[in-house]
Amino acid sequence: MPQPLPLEDGKLSAGHREQYWADGFLFPMQVMLATEAQALRSELEKIERDWLGADLPLPLNTYKRVNSHCVMPLAHGIGSDPRILDVVEGVLGPNIMVYSVEFFIKEPKTTQIVSMHQDLTYWGLGAVDGLVTAWLSLSLATLLASGCMDFVKGSHKNPILPHTDTFDDNNLLSRGQEVAVEVREGDKHPIEIHPGQISLHHGLTIHGSGPNTTDDRRIAAVIRYCTPEIAQQTGGEDYATLVRGKMCKRTSFPFPHLQLYLAKKALNFINTFAPLRPKS
Repeated sequence: MPQPLPLEDGKLSAGHREQYWADGFLFPMQVMLATEAQALRSELEKIERDWLGADLPLPLNTYKRVNSHCVMPLAHGIGSDPRILDVVEGVLGPNIMVYSVEFFIKEPKTTQIVSMHQDLTYWGLGAVDGLVTAWLSLSLATLLASGCMDFVKGSHKNPILPHTDTFDDNNLLSRGQEVAVEVREGDKHPIEIHPGQISLHHGLTIHGSGPNTTDDRRIAAVIRYCTPEIAQQTGGEDYATLVRGKMCKRTSFPFPHLQLYLAKKALNFINTFAPLRPKS
């Protein structure tokens, strides 16, 4: 089991910041007790159970992927957790926005994988440094059995590489996207991570993960953070939420407080609306 990196008053040391920029990833950092992470998992799984009998029009996965912090207070609370922000500040600086929050789940004894890819390929933001993913473990992610992530050290120094959309049903990515370059097994660095710990990785770092062959679910809350200077270069209009610091004159995301407003003011569909919905 890798020992958590020592934090300085909850923040990254200068050496760890240098390591992140050299490797394109950093792990593990303990941001909360394992019992707290397990409580977050229990809350998520209660939401899943409640949803099954709610007779609502769309599956829960519609809401717990990508922008779950807009409709799930649980996700919003994780994305704005000051302990995670303290660590992220070492990479992005004092002004931090949440670009997305999603729950990534691999069910036990399954064959589904995440192919090797770069996150920034399809987001229309370009090959930028001002975006980092924090991966919060809510269950154990071990080297071999549960399908922990594999990172390719230094791969963030590449541009956005060509990708192939496989649309493979066994791939948990929306397009089954896979980087169209050979990634040797020896270049993969497995990222074992335990409940309450996070890893960080750059948006250009090549990464993926194997199947979960254990008897337990592999659950992570995945938060994409960015700086206010990030600009949407292609695709439709997109949004981000300011969670620390202040906006800047060059902020490119429109209505930057929209997601925060939704997360605070929208109905909690699961805990409030769903149980009250009459059966047809």
